[in-house]
Amino acid sequence: MSLPSLEPRERYSPHLRTALIFTGTGTAGAYHAGVLRALQEAGIKIDIVAGCGMGVPTAVFAAIDASTQVSEASSLWRSPAAARLYPFRPVLRLLMACLAISLLSVAGPLVAVVGALLVFPVAFLLGLVGLGFGADASRRVVAWLHDLFEPGALPTLLPRVALLGLLAALLVVIVAALRGRRRRKQRRERAGFWWLGLDGFLDAGPAIREWRVRLWRTIAGGPLGRQPDDRDLSGRYVELLGENLGQPGFRELLLVVHDVEARRDLVFGLLVERLRREFFTRRSSGAPRAGEAFDLQGIARDHLIDVLAAALSLPVATDAHLLTFGADTYWRGETHHLTNRPEAIARLIEEAGEAGATQIVVVCAAPDPPGPHGLRERAADPRSRFGEYVTSAEGAAVRDAARAANDASRLVFLIQPAYNPLNALDFRGRHDRLSDRHVAVGELLERGYEDAYRQFIEPVVAAGGEQMDSRREPT
Repeated sequence: MSLPSLEPRERYSPHLRTALIFTGTGTAGAYHAGVLRALQEAGIKIDIVAGCGMGVPTAVFAAIDASTQVSEASSLWRSPAAARLYPFRPVLRLLMACLAISLLSVAGPLVAVVGALLVFPVAFLLGLVGLGFGADASRRVVAWLHDLFEPGALPTLLPRVALLGLLAALLVVIVAALRGRRRRKQRRERAGFWWLGLDGFLDAGPAIREWRVRLWRTIAGGPLGRQPDDRDLSGRYVELLGENLGQPGFRELLLVVHDVEARRDLVFGLLVERLRREFFTRRSSGAPRAGEAFDLQGIARDHLIDVLAAALSLPVATDAHLLTFGADTYWRGETHHLTNRPEAIARLIEEAGEAGATQIVVVCAAPDPPGPHGLRERAADPRSRFGEYVTSAEGAAVRDAARAANDASRLVFLIQPAYNPLNALDFRGRHDRLSDRHVAVGELLERGYEDAYRQFIEPVVAAGGEQMDSRREPT
């Protein structure tokens, strides 16, 4: 999507209140990091950072002047840990391993016979060229097969292995269901016995743990001791940002996640004192915002890590995150299921405007929609199919939100790649048919860096006559 056509009076200005919004899921975080690095390097003034999905950890680190944690050589996107994000759930991996053992044991005799039959044509060809050891090899294979299929060998062993594999798979399902029964009671969920242990097919745990550890490392600022619990870590972060708000590098924060029970988006924010009361107490569509807007310096002080975990939870594909509200809040101590909503960008733009932002920069890793002859091969596994759908939905949501914002006379700048071969869950990279090479997730970081200069810094900021604090370094 091209940048909106701007009149001279609508050029970017460092004197206006600016919001930087990160939206996207999974690998989009690498693109966010590249854009953030470029904007930091160019000295672009940012008053508010906001995010949904994988944009939440980027915004959380950018708010406390720790953007290097997401963009430098030691960042998650340049480490092998990125390839281990969002794996299949452990119970599914164990179940598939048990079934694979049973299948291989049943197919074992057939594989042995087919492999042995390949020896005979090879032996015949060797005999044609005068090499006699081919015939000896054939006799040895026949003797080996005879011993292999003796009553005390494979015919006895393989059925036992197949049965043990099936019993192990059944045991995995039963144990997972029994464990799931206890969790379902806490979550107020109903399901058939065989589905009790399945909360989605992907595991968001590794992603949540990675960002949590990195946040604690940033706040600790030195050798890591014993990690605090979620409430303590949230409180330390809020204290750090609240005390330094207004200092160079520290920015106001807006985060959005989706509440499945309340059927609405929840907004968590940390704003300057002059805007706090009006922002969190205003009425939305004639209704009070007490149930959907939460002040991180107030009643939501202990919930930052909950918001981070909810933003990294994928709808349907992973288990939703449970957040227990305080007894003194609008929800009176209820426990709700929170997750990411890929289409939340419109809500973020609206909230950034309500927080006083008069110009908004949206960063999205979903590329422009392809035209004719732009089709590419689709992966058949459910993980890749889900990632493709999420990427497509986010791209459409960003285009709709940017169009609506422009129609509402909001000044919105959009930074997105012209081409991105990776979908939301391609953490191991993928082979790009158009360039005939493997594209790694770390390349998105450099692509975001380049796009920030090409689409915003050079044509918008520089064209407006504003001075940038530093020059671009070659990559």
